[in-house]
Amino acid sequence: MMIPIPKAGVLRAVEGQEEARAVEGIGGLEITIARGRPVVPLPDGDRYLGFIFARAASPDAVERSLRAAHGRLRIQIEPHPPEPVDAR
Repeated sequence: MMIPIPKAGVLRAVEGQEEARAVEGIGGLEITIARGRPVVPLPDGDRYLGFIFARAASPDAVERSLRAAHGRLRIQIEPHPPEPVDAR
């Protein structure tokens, strides 16, 4: 599963990773954007926050595992500060 970026800003944390990895069927979780980096959701952005990998006996079971793991992630994004206004 490609983990979408929920909103634009600066990535502060992705909590709940260990809980997500503990979901039955989950084989891996990779966060590919470093903390403190700007994030922009698609279609304006050009990448995902990361990926969740799963394996199970059926496609439905894989989907359930992916959704459950994603639901355990708590993505903290700080909004970009407002652009300064030129008072000229």
